[in-house]
Amino acid sequence: MAFSSAGGYANLPNGNWAPAIYSQKVLKFFRTASVVEDITNTDYAGEIENFGDTVKIIKEPTITVSSYTRGSVLSPQDLQDDQLTLVVDQGNAFAFKVDDIEERQSHVNWESLATSSGAYALKNEFDTNVIAAMVSGAGTTVGSDGSGQDVGFASGEVDPVNILANHARRLNSNDVPEENRWFLAPPQFWEQAGQTSSKLMDASVTGDGASPLRNGRIHAGKIQGFSCYMTNNFAASSTSNYYKVLSGHMSAVATASHIAKTEVVRDPDSFADIVRGLHVFGRKVIRSKGLLVEHILID
Repeated sequence: MAFSSAGGYANLPNGNWAPAIYSQKVLKFFRTASVVEDITNTDYAGEIENFGDTVKIIKEPTITVSSYTRGSVLSPQDLQDDQLTLVVDQGNAFAFKVDDIEERQSHVNWESLATSSGAYALKNEFDTNVIAAMVSGAGTTVGSDGSGQDVGFASGEVDPVNILANHARRLNSNDVPEENRWFLAPPQFWEQAGQTSSKLMDASVTGDGASPLRNGRIHAGKIQGFSCYMTNNFAASSTSNYYKVLSGHMSAVATASHIAKTEVVRDPDSFADIVRGLHVFGRKVIRSKGLLVEHILID
């Protein structure tokens, strides 16, 4: 930093007496909250270690019920042992290099800092990948990209709470259990839900002692029986102002995730360390009727 001097003042004219001071505290970027591990079945995560691993999931057999009268002869049915296969066929990785001289002279630990950033990036890509698979594998789709209900409070628009109520009714029609239901939506949806005209402003609707909007936790409590989450990791719609919301049951999707490797190797071409990380995972929709995606307009 250059300091101004009075006219004619010539003492220490080059400014080398004033060293640059670098803070050891680093300004980190904002991190998107990860939601996938909260809304999917992760029971099989401990059974995988490497890319290509498979987990066989036995399906519950369907039992046929027939009418019975006194003295009737029952013919036992054969049980089916159908199975689903969860394959660890997805992977993401990062790699960066820290020069020995840069590491020695630096005022921060770049290796540790960048590794933390890389781990977050892997988690974020995991969320984006799994959410896309859930959207494409949903058993029920309401509307389409460019055609859906207008959410808001003007004439002809639908209250966001009514969207959740409709999702609850559709899942009820598919006999989806009420426990462990979730609802996932982008910030645009929760902005509408948080406006003063929304029923969420009424504590008698949410069942809370006070409106949850007073502390900004719209998506932290249960609404219409859903645990509600916000994410920025929906794939963008091709039509302006259209967004997707997704609801379902925790058992509808199975995920298995594993950090396969984090390693430091010497760069053969320079005096530097290369830090690499590999994240492998699998995801599979195992109960499509437990997933519902809706395209909505928010303007």
